[in-house]
Amino acid sequence: MARLFGTDGVRGVANDELTPLLAMQLGQAGATVLTREKDHKPTIMVGCDTRISGDMLAHALMAGVCSVGANAVYVGVVPTPAVAYLTKRYRVDAGVVISASHNPVEFNGIKFFDGDGYKLPDALEDEIEAYIKNGMQGVEFVTGSRIGRIQYRMEAREDYINHSVNAVPVDLKGLKVVVDCAEGASHYTSVEALRRLGAQVTPIHNNPDGVNINANCGSTHMEELMARVVYEKADIGIAFDGDADRCLAVDENGHMVDGDQIMAIVGRHMKEQGTLKDNKIIVTVMSNLGFSLMAKANGISIEQTKVGDRYVLERMKEIGSNLGGEQSGHIIFLDENTTGDGLLSALHLLEVMKESGKKLSELASVMEVLPQALVNAKVPNHKKESYMDYPEIAEAIDALEKKFAGEGRVLIRPSGTEPLVRVMIEGKDQALIEDEAKRLAALITKTVL
Repeated sequence: MARLFGTDGVRGVANDELTPLLAMQLGQAGATVLTREKDHKPTIMVGCDTRISGDMLAHALMAGVCSVGANAVYVGVVPTPAVAYLTKRYRVDAGVVISASHNPVEFNGIKFFDGDGYKLPDALEDEIEAYIKNGMQGVEFVTGSRIGRIQYRMEAREDYINHSVNAVPVDLKGLKVVVDCAEGASHYTSVEALRRLGAQVTPIHNNPDGVNINANCGSTHMEELMARVVYEKADIGIAFDGDADRCLAVDENGHMVDGDQIMAIVGRHMKEQGTLKDNKIIVTVMSNLGFSLMAKANGISIEQTKVGDRYVLERMKEIGSNLGGEQSGHIIFLDENTTGDGLLSALHLLEVMKESGKKLSELASVMEVLPQALVNAKVPNHKKESYMDYPEIAEAIDALEKKFAGEGRVLIRPSGTEPLVRVMIEGKDQALIEDEAKRLAALITKTVL
């Protein structure tokens, strides 16, 4: 049986791979593992995004929580970072988000936070998974007065909004902002927060109906937002994904500003303000080479982790950094929240615009984005980790690295969730790097049979 937990919780097609039964078992096993050393009746907070399957899975999970003697607090539709924040604020024992982030509506997912609002390390996920794979042996199912209760706290989202606007109390009067809410969890919180701070907000894709989440909108489909910013003559466009833990932006000319660029803009500002701890930013190996060049030119050091915001967070905690993230828009401001937070990212970016008086296009020019080519090589899932065992592949990669040395880089890595090896090449000539990436991907697919 394959590992249930991927790089961001348990994911699958709702009511097929991710069934109500599995959700209930995750509630039972998760509550058992995360609350076993408590000397009180434990409580687990649960929130979800706008998917039609959210209520089904959330209530199945909460039934599991209650069946092992823990209480549940259901906060309804809120962003993932809201659950992380509220878990700590309300002093509950753990938090759970029912969401598949930027994926289409048929998918859903379940991810856990500990009592301090941090995603779980692999070891704890393995313990939860072990209970499920062993038929729930060792899990105590209670009866009578020991059964847990469910409390509904839909107003909790207001506490998250208050936290966000207090964390970045910038006066946004005079700024015109178009916000793409991806028909997801930020459809209320982001618009309300921006309006409270004085921005003139034009929201789009903020009428979720349960099935339109991420449908040609949000941070994975930026085209409409780009056009709308220009049409509205707005200062900035902001795009969230379905659970609003990531944020991308659009400048006044309709050009995308990605997560690397947002971190470059905000990180440079934080350094100037003396608030960037150790003048260091934590990123992943997928960050654009232009980010490294920007950091060097501005006296900022960077450290790279493997792909996944959880690995960025782990390193930030280890060394005490307060800014890190991914090109995809997962950005962590660790002084203010314990996970990637799209709303905080947007507010910090707007803060720099307001305090500098500069347009977003000018701010984004601090970093030159080098062209990237990303091509997937399809390989058998059980062989994706061993592609370097083939001499012809190793030699081809070595030759490419020598060819692009000083003018780019080559990054090859197995996918964490799919039977793929991802080939990424950066350089100055888009056509050249695309040809080389396709050639290497084809070689890997042909060789790794």
